[in-house]
Amino acid sequence: MKILYRISCVATVFVGGLLASMRADAQDVKEKVFDGAPNKVTIKVRMEGPYTADVPLQIVCYFKYTPDGAKRMSGAPVELDKKLGGVIASLRERGEFIGDEGETLLIIPPKDSIKANALMLIGLGDEEKLSLKVLERVGRISLREAAKLGAKRVAFAPLIRDQGNSKLPAGDVEIAVVKAMLLAYDTDKRMQKEGLAKTFTLEEWIVEAGPAFFDETVGAAQTAIKDAKTAVAKRSSNPYTKPK
Repeated sequence: MKILYRISCVATVFVGGLLASMRADAQDVKEKVFDGAPNKVTIKVRMEGPYTADVPLQIVCYFKYTPDGAKRMSGAPVELDKKLGGVIASLRERGEFIGDEGETLLIIPPKDSIKANALMLIGLGDEEKLSLKVLERVGRISLREAAKLGAKRVAFAPLIRDQGNSKLPAGDVEIAVVKAMLLAYDTDKRMQKEGLAKTFTLEEWIVEAGPAFFDETVGAAQTAIKDAKTAVAKRSSNPYTKPK
């Protein structure tokens, strides 16, 4: 009996320790949540990679493919493609997803690869032509693709630094993308009210940020929300269609 009792105690301690460790790991994921965005979208900045986000839609961005650019790739996009079995590299090397500005491609991840239900690739175009205007267009494209798919929760990772490009500050990148996304969603909601778009509600937009850029990205999210609210307030309230 004493032996069985000791075994039971050891098992209890082990399981308890394992559960505590799992809870600690979950709590270790750093994030900041903002609830004041237009149309009640929750904006969340989360220290997470595109291969671990448990969302209906994960969006990542790629510059136009070049062999040199592929060699400079590191970090998150490398790990992401590794978990996907190399499908992204294959598509790019074969010229089937080049990465032209605005180009999109939807991938359904293989079972037991990444947590997202769907992965959207969006092209950034030529590296030397990267600008805030390009990123604003990416923000609008991201929202419209999410609306087509009916994805209520979306995670977004620009992956610009991981592709060896530091032309723009990380904060400026997120301000451009998040503000444009929020304005595109505002347009979509206004169109819905007039029966010009199908019903769609974006509940949460997750901005994925690495440890080195987390605080900068948090500040950028705040600025993007503020700027979007100001821009929305200035929009015309007139209907899009004119009476016949």
